[in-house]
Amino acid sequence: MADHVDHVLEQWARQRPDLDVSSMAVIGRLKRLSLLINTELRRTFAAHDLDAASFDVLATLRRSDAPHRLTPAELMRESMVTSGAITQRLDRLEGRGLVTRMPSASDGRSVVVSLTDEGRSLIDRVLPDHIATQSRLLAAVGPEGCDDLAGVLRDLLESLGDKRG
Repeated sequence: MADHVDHVLEQWARQRPDLDVSSMAVIGRLKRLSLLINTELRRTFAAHDLDAASFDVLATLRRSDAPHRLTPAELMRESMVTSGAITQRLDRLEGRGLVTRMPSASDGRSVVVSLTDEGRSLIDRVLPDHIATQSRLLAAVGPEGCDDLAGVLRDLLESLGDKRG
């Protein structure tokens, strides 16, 4: 069986047989997977009136230690949202009553972001759907394949400098 990337590789082999395009087999598939996965995740988030970045902010707060409060800088470090997006996301989430921002008790110049009861309830409803979507997307690989794939991807990310903290 062949996929779209195999087709692209065959085309390059005909057009530029002098080049080793084998890296495209991995990178091309990662890119295509990213597009397909993001489409499915967006669908899941949209069913809860969220986007990926808003979900990530809520999930980051929810998985943090009680009392589930973080500064915007901590949110940026712990989430997959860029610094430019944090303020915009927090404005939207606060406007919807899902988070609050309060002055920090330890530093009056900074703020802490907290989930509201409504925000916690929403993320607790969305998370099982999110996990089900991810599981469905990975079903063809199976549990052992997922473990192997996760290890290979971790190694690749670490080799590119993507390390925890």
